[in-house]
Amino acid sequence: MAAPKNAISFENILLNLKNKIYSPVYFLFGEEPYFIDVISDFIEENVLSDVEKEFNQTIIYGKDIDVPTLISFARRFPMMSNYQIIIVKEAQDLNKIEELEPYILNAMESTLLVLCYKYEKFDRRKSFCKSIEKKGILFESARIYDNKIPDWIADYVRKQNYSISTKACFLLAEFLGNDISKIVNEISKLIINIPAKQEITEEYIEKNIGISKDYNVFELQKALGKKDVLKSNQIINYFAANPRENPLVKVIPLLFSYFSKILIYHHLADKSRNNVASALSINPFFVGDYQQAATNYSSSKIISIISILREYDLKAKGVDSSGTSFSDGELLKELIFKVLH
Repeated sequence: MAAPKNAISFENILLNLKNKIYSPVYFLFGEEPYFIDVISDFIEENVLSDVEKEFNQTIIYGKDIDVPTLISFARRFPMMSNYQIIIVKEAQDLNKIEELEPYILNAMESTLLVLCYKYEKFDRRKSFCKSIEKKGILFESARIYDNKIPDWIADYVRKQNYSISTKACFLLAEFLGNDISKIVNEISKLIINIPAKQEITEEYIEKNIGISKDYNVFELQKALGKKDVLKSNQIINYFAANPRENPLVKVIPLLFSYFSKILIYHHLADKSRNNVASALSINPFFVGDYQQAATNYSSSKIISIISILREYDLKAKGVDSSGTSFSDGELLKELIFKVLH
């Protein structure tokens, strides 16, 4: 979901904080906890000195306080400091949070009240949010869609003064999903071992994180797209030998997405490179792979494959009418055989 036009960005909030431009209220909400944590952690660690924190910094959880008590805390004056900070973690557990609105409309300029409302959306149309926008900072930390994760990784790496290859981006995205905190942690481990301004490649990722550059779902998709039976079997044999790293319930949704995009490609009237990339929500770098796959699989075959993937998804989750139990490796080998033949 796109942010409202007048919404303040994550980067601008941090820039203001670094420049000591503070607001009396920060309402940080949304489904992605990473950005909320970064902002609240920065405030917690940098606004006050260690001496000031002793008397003027309060960290509390939403379930442990009520609105009247919170307001009484917020109305206190700081001691030997220009500011006091109150951070409410897990603010989604604060009962009747909207009753804070009268305080927000007359907030103390010497208090930084930070409300960390995680994992949930909040209706921006409510007067509570309108009041925060007038008096403080309203920030929605939206979940990043899976297809946008590679671009986010590339941008984040660039801001750390490194670059990253396209394939390495997709390896990280495929392996780590859209867990931003996990992605940042793994990138931090990577750059410790890589000289500044170097390009992060799939070889670095394999060496430092343990993601195989040759045996992963990304390479399996390429092999299937080319109908490369030998390479496909090599990869699924690797998966079968390492089931904890490559669970079938993780592999099948990615293959489902891949073949669904090939089906969409078949029905595109405009098959130009840029239009394909836009329609399939992929990097233009990979358009050729989808074009090749479409020549190897007809629309009717892909529809059959999608049906097979649904069948094996149920089997992987233990829903099998035959009552027979198979390992992930056995199911995967059956599945890939049916896809290729």
